[in-house]
Amino acid sequence: MPTFKDFPEWRQAITVRCGLTLSRDYCAERIAALRDDAITPTQNFINTYGENYRDLVISWFEKAHNEAP
Repeated sequence: MPTFKDFPEWRQAITVRCGLTLSRDYCAERIAALRDDAITPTQNFINTYGENYRDLVISWFEKAHNEAP
């Protein structure tokens, strides 16, 4: 599974390849989910990519959240 090295690469993958809209609501949902270590998808994400990468992805969702109209 690929990891992204920076925000522009990540954003392009989310919006173009995945076709998702980084709305304020979507970003807030993803931030909350990634911060919840008790749920299985977050545990799987951390087990696969590590906590540092999870924290980086959270920061990208926060940046997208702040940039969303």
